[in-house]
Amino acid sequence: MSKKSSKLDLLVRVRYSNPLPAPPCPPKLIDIPTNPMRYARPEFLNALANETPLPMIVDAEFGMPLDLGKFECLWEEDAEDSALNPDPNDLPPLDPKDAFLLGDISIPSGPFTNGSSNVAAAPLAHVPWLRKTEYISREGVQRSSGHEPKHVQATTIDISRNAQLRDIEASFAACNDNFSLADLQHPNKPGVTAVESYEVLPDADIWSNQYDLFRFSERPGERAVDVEDPRLDCAILRPMKTEHDSFLAYYLTQDDESAIKFKETRFALSPYEVPEDQEETIFHFVRDYETVKVEQEVPNEFLLVLHDGDAPQSFDDLANGAEHKTRKQKGAYYKNIERKMLLKKKRANIYEQYEDKWEIIRVTHSEMSKEEEDEREEALAEVADPMFLMVRGDADADGDVDVDDGTVHGGLDFAAS
Repeated sequence: MSKKSSKLDLLVRVRYSNPLPAPPCPPKLIDIPTNPMRYARPEFLNALANETPLPMIVDAEFGMPLDLGKFECLWEEDAEDSALNPDPNDLPPLDPKDAFLLGDISIPSGPFTNGSSNVAAAPLAHVPWLRKTEYISREGVQRSSGHEPKHVQATTIDISRNAQLRDIEASFAACNDNFSLADLQHPNKPGVTAVESYEVLPDADIWSNQYDLFRFSERPGERAVDVEDPRLDCAILRPMKTEHDSFLAYYLTQDDESAIKFKETRFALSPYEVPEDQEETIFHFVRDYETVKVEQEVPNEFLLVLHDGDAPQSFDDLANGAEHKTRKQKGAYYKNIERKMLLKKKRANIYEQYEDKWEIIRVTHSEMSKEEEDEREEALAEVADPMFLMVRGDADADGDVDVDDGTVHGGLDFAAS
């Protein structure tokens, strides 16, 4: 027997370079049946070709040197620039082989282009997995109708001052002339009819105050829902701040009698009037609340008061020295709400450090300061001064005056203990 040699006398290894990049996705151990002919089209390699960097070494001029020294008009003043702007009639004729360069750029056909060079010619209706069927059917109906879009000619709108005054006067006439309650119809309830009408006017009595709307996730006061609690409409919400959080501290009176007496005292006084002999009202800390949601703009909620109008003063009262009061006309008086907040109970944390926590607040009435009166007058000028918008616009343009909605802080004096 002949013995084979385990050692080869000659070993030849041939190495071939493979410039193709790695596949974009790693192979999966899943057998997916597919048609091999779908890989025969070259469009599937476009993504790989775009991601592959080309090994090109180009000079600073990108292979297109340009000698600017031959153009004298670039370096001399008042020189002839015909070399840079030649006459189209003097240009050499176009070679027929280069005529395709002046045509539209063609898009290679692919699975989403439907074999057309025009993108608009391949509607999305051929790919139903992109959107719902009702949109496709609607688009098919619109295409089948064949109606061309109508071009609406833009009309010129007069925005001069006289035109604006004319349109405003016309709006008043449309609302007041031939007005009848019987013609008013409820948009959602056909059986509901109008009984009386009111003019919508800003409430100048409370316009200088700032109102926020608070909604609680549960009823505050630790009482059942069916139990009346007169303390809730005179509670105090005090802003609090710690090192890492901001919240509100909630205060109520100790009993119902204190809250009722406090409200009766306030309702018996005129606005911004301080009683001579007053007693302090004590509010006790209940718990902390954190804000869940804050809305800075509340356009659809406001305060509204329906007023039937003040009765005229009799001549006898005026003759006896009674003070003449401005009669408030009939109307629906409104005041906008600045913010709306949703509150929920804050979880107590014994390790949290408060800056100035108050357990008791003693409330009394006090006189308004000069700064608070000026702030109130500025806020009230928005509805009391007919020239407010013009004066405010001129002041803001010059940068001298910045008018903002003020909050009346006077009227109550807080003392903590």
